[in-house]
Amino acid sequence: MASLTPADLPNILPVFPLQGALLLPGGQLPLNIFEPRYRAMIEDAMGGARLVGMIQPRVKERIAADDAPALYATGCVGKITSFTETSDGRYLINLTGICRFAVARELPPLRGYRRVEPDWAPYLGDFEAPPESAFDRPGLIAALKSYLARNEFGADWKAVEGTGTADLVVLLAAMCPFDAIEKQALLEAPDAAERGRVLISLLAMGRGADKGERPSRMN
Repeated sequence: MASLTPADLPNILPVFPLQGALLLPGGQLPLNIFEPRYRAMIEDAMGGARLVGMIQPRVKERIAADDAPALYATGCVGKITSFTETSDGRYLINLTGICRFAVARELPPLRGYRRVEPDWAPYLGDFEAPPESAFDRPGLIAALKSYLARNEFGADWKAVEGTGTADLVVLLAAMCPFDAIEKQALLEAPDAAERGRVLISLLAMGRGADKGERPSRMN
């Protein structure tokens, strides 16, 4: 996972509260950074270990610059693995998920962005790759096919068949239009195998996005 080890995890972590954004260990999250406080956060992160914590606020997606909404208790740290600055001053970044964290306490903000003292201990197992045998792949594929059929999605089945189950769980968790509470349930699953079981349950529930919001193909 981006060549980090538990010893590299920081004692202070900048966090980006973003409703509906799901970053899991081993996952990818592209972000378009334009607010001054978050541009400052990315600048500071790029000058250090390039680590940013993603966490959901317990409010609607749009947050005013002076808001400090309550945060969920669990987030995921990601490493900035790509960075581009646009001509209008935005930062286009990609985060690669490393390890989840519990919020031990929130610290005073720095340059407008929020910071926490993370507790890594509950989630150090994120550094260990789960065995394929830990997952119910047939159950996942069956639930996925049913979900896609009900929601009129397409899929690149050749790509699905060539993807390991652990990676497939992470990919589907990020791509499917689950709501914020469902995404938090996926994030807070005790381990990768349990996350797979939660994902199967969510796919079986069949809750999809509106036609104008959902992708026509998953690959």
